[in-house]
Amino acid sequence: MSRAPLLAVLFAGALALAGCAATPPPPVPPAKSETIPLPPVAGGVPQIWEPGHWDWNGQGYDWVAGKWIPRDGHPTTFMPGYWAKNPNTGTWTWQPGHWAKS
Repeated sequence: MSRAPLLAVLFAGALALAGCAATPPPPVPPAKSETIPLPPVAGGVPQIWEPGHWDWNGQGYDWVAGKWIPRDGHPTTFMPGYWAKNPNTGTWTWQPGHWAKS
């Protein structure tokens, strides 16, 4: 009995699974509405709210809740993260929030 047909089927299956692993994420769902809690008492350190966002886990999106982050030692402007769509490929990538010089 020849092994060629079995090897061909296994090879085709491996190729199909490899294609699944490289699948780009679908468009990002709309952001959830969040109720912003009062900032924590942090010894007089100013806090700024970082909004929640969707995070791609390889199979779907998980919601990452917003949080208070300390502003101490940073510039005065915080740029929240956002999802950007590449116009050439149509894929989405997360651009994390960061402090910007104003």
